Amino acid sequence: MMDTPNKNTAESFVKISRRGREMQSSPIRKLAAIAEARKKQGIHVYHLNIGQPDLPTPTPVLDAVHKFSQQTIEYAPSNGLPEPLKAWKKYFSHFGILFDESELIVTTGGSEAITLAMCAVCDADDEILVFEPTYANYNGFAGIANVKLKAVPTTIENGFHLPSEEAIESFVTNRTRAILYCSPSNPSGTIYSREEIQRLVNVALKHGLFILSDEAYREFAYEKKAISITEFPQVRDRAIVLESCSKKFNVCGARIGVLASHNKEIVSAILKFCQARLSVATIEQLAMVPLLENPEPYTRPLVEEFKRRRDLVCAELKTIPGVVSYIPEGAFYIVVGLPVKDAEHFSQWLIEEFEYERETVLLAPAQGFYVTQGKGINEVRLAFMLKIDDLKRSLKILREALKLYQRTSTQ
Repeated sequence: MMDTPNKNTAESFVKISRRGREMQSSPIRKLAAIAEARKKQGIHVYHLNIGQPDLPTPTPVLDAVHKFSQQTIEYAPSNGLPEPLKAWKKYFSHFGILFDESELIVTTGGSEAITLAMCAVCDADDEILVFEPTYANYNGFAGIANVKLKAVPTTIENGFHLPSEEAIESFVTNRTRAILYCSPSNPSGTIYSREEIQRLVNVALKHGLFILSDEAYREFAYEKKAISITEFPQVRDRAIVLESCSKKFNVCGARIGVLASHNKEIVSAILKFCQARLSVATIEQLAMVPLLENPEPYTRPLVEEFKRRRDLVCAELKTIPGVVSYIPEGAFYIVVGLPVKDAEHFSQWLIEEFEYERETVLLAPAQGFYVTQGKGINEVRLAFMLKIDDLKRSLKILREALKLYQRTSTQ
């Protein structure tokens, strides 16, 4: 007679996947629950932690949703509806970037575009070069795709610009399959120059690598233009452009992005992945069409407003003793060095315990934007998501918090 397994013994062998165990928590969101608890205590919280624009979504988006008249919301084609594909083609043409509709795939936000690109260029345990600090969710996307990120360091001293071509090349191994970069950058706001991107192109050509170019913040370029990977025809066959409507149009919740490539094999592979996930939301795709066809009237006021906010933040940071900062050239983020040993401990103290006139600030500790353990330990990322007066107030609170923390903390 077969023995019945002891229930407790059997349960002890049940465990989730390694990727599930190793998936990092979001450095942007993990203190958010504490912030909500403080609000219930009557403390006003200024959110500098998350890149959620606070300006209104353009009226044409809401009009398109309200006017949707189909009797059934049907599946869209896996690569996207014809009207949005045509609109994305027109959007790119405004920047001198020419793609055929057959080279575009509409995705569920830029996030899916990045994950699908990773899956298309890498096998399990292959490597992708990134430049740290990097967009925190690249770590999560790599975990889902079973890909390893290999981090090339950059430093706050030069505004997180790229190291030399030789330094980048030194991180390439026989498992490296691609270079992934974001310019203008989340989290640093850095815009790579043409010469810097040429370094990436040279390394990719020498070592047979794909280039994954995250251009989601394309319009948010202040003193200088953001350079697209499409301006380097020598990597036409290995470049993948990753884009999103979220930030440029204030439609983060619509979750519409696009993946674009002239490499037919890449597009074909990604289309098969997309067929497995069926389709992207129909109404949201259609709602983006008027914005994509004529983006400048919607993006220009945003860029002007965020430049004003950036200038205010940079000026205020200079007045806080011990803070290390620079002037970000684009996006709406800055990584700041604080005069503390552990910025994560400080950020938690700030949201859990500190208040200044019944107000406090929520920051994003920068450790989560690094792949290498122990990096960014005294840094935070600030997002310029508040109106000018609120930004000024929140930085005053930060100044007061640092004074008290430095006097009282043992960290």
